[in-house]
Amino acid sequence: MLFLVTQTHTPESCPIDAGGRGVLHEKPENVSGLRVVSAFAAYTEHVLYYLVEASDYDAIEKFLTPGFKRCRATITPVSQFMG
Repeated sequence: MLFLVTQTHTPESCPIDAGGRGVLHEKPENVSGLRVVSAFAAYTEHVLYYLVEASDYDAIEKFLTPGFKRCRATITPVSQFMG
């Protein structure tokens, strides 16, 4: 299944000086059953977007666990309709 993950943080909890965006998620290759299809950022809004393909919710949760203390995430199942 495809999921759109929207991860937001406050300017105060921004990871820019603590390793960057990579501290907000597990490396995808370390998460069984998960593939990042694409990823985008709106840095001035402190928002990251990930389109992921995942076998189950647990894979997404494992992917996002490193960012739990810094940000919020919404996970929305989506379907492709163009392309």
